[in-house]
Amino acid sequence: MKDRIILHSDLNNFFASVSLLFNPTLKNMPVAVCGDKENRHGIVLAKNEIAKSYGVKTAEAIFEAKAKCPELITLPSMMDKYKEYSKKVHKIYQRYTDMIEPFGIDECWLDVTGSTVLFGSGEEIAHKIRTDIKKELGLTVSVGVSFNKIFAKLGSDMKKPDAVTVISRENFKQKVWPLPISDLLFVGKKTCEKLKSNGIHTIGDLTLCDDETLKRLLGKNGLDLKKYALGEDNSPVSIYDAIEKPKSIGKSITCSKDFCDNSSVWKAFLEFSQHICDSLRENELYAGGVQVHIRTASLNVKEFSHSFNDFTNSSLILAKKGFELFCKNYTFGEPLRSVGLRAINLKTEANAIQQDIFGNDIKQEEIEKIEDSVYKLRQKYGEESIKRGTVIE
Repeated sequence: MKDRIILHSDLNNFFASVSLLFNPTLKNMPVAVCGDKENRHGIVLAKNEIAKSYGVKTAEAIFEAKAKCPELITLPSMMDKYKEYSKKVHKIYQRYTDMIEPFGIDECWLDVTGSTVLFGSGEEIAHKIRTDIKKELGLTVSVGVSFNKIFAKLGSDMKKPDAVTVISRENFKQKVWPLPISDLLFVGKKTCEKLKSNGIHTIGDLTLCDDETLKRLLGKNGLDLKKYALGEDNSPVSIYDAIEKPKSIGKSITCSKDFCDNSSVWKAFLEFSQHICDSLRENELYAGGVQVHIRTASLNVKEFSHSFNDFTNSSLILAKKGFELFCKNYTFGEPLRSVGLRAINLKTEANAIQQDIFGNDIKQEEIEKIEDSVYKLRQKYGEESIKRGTVIE
């Protein structure tokens, strides 16, 4: 049976690279995208290659990063731009195949087995994709080419940035087996420690370990990891349009100051509902209910939910329903550390049957039409281009 041709495409330093597109004067300086210290999220989310050369690491505190690199420039997150550029990259992938499986916002597997007649070998397709992304979007990508997903992922990690690495059936033992066991996908920190404590330090060592020992150490997962090391991963790449739609969509926040009154919660819900309903429209879904999540200052967690008679993708309706539910169940006996809002019971338009044919549907339809226009503006000009006046502060 002919081998598949799988690519794993990994955008280099994605958050930092996109942020630098909008801050080009910082291109040759050490830069990190960081969380907001005022909102208790003062960590490094991403860094460019220059910052990386100083030893700056993702997820470390900003003060630790600046101790290593005093000249480090920190930039705020631009999540709306990251989503926008991720979609643009996916459009480029779709020129070459419809078998695309995202692995986070900046990584994808692509099955190009059926594309070689039109576009050349897997390595040639990888270089075409790399060139297209660099020329059209100003971003670089590392691509692994192999006969399965696990090795393709390993290949994209081998050379960074802006590179293509081929791991074939002929060379994988030489390229893959000497690598540390921690490089193998799905080997986390605890698994790695357990394997190392039993003398398994490289991916090649894993292939020599007997099945009974691996099963005793890691259960079925140990046998799966051995199959991956032997190049026996047969898992398929999902077709792009067949990616499972979300079962629920939510957003929450822990602010620098606790929530102390209904007004602050209402503003938060308006902000949350806009992001949630943008995602509903993006996935062509409607909400059949709402869930509210709160965490008190004493760290007690509570959740409340309510189903709707009518399905909706209106941010205003979702916020109102969520706020009504919140007010019904909480009276501020103590401040809240965090609040969250979630759209639940999601259905596609075909299945979101409206119950009230002659009542509130007319008004709801008018609201949804207005919000459809707002969504299109936010898609075209960015999420910050149009917002409710109540939440601007």
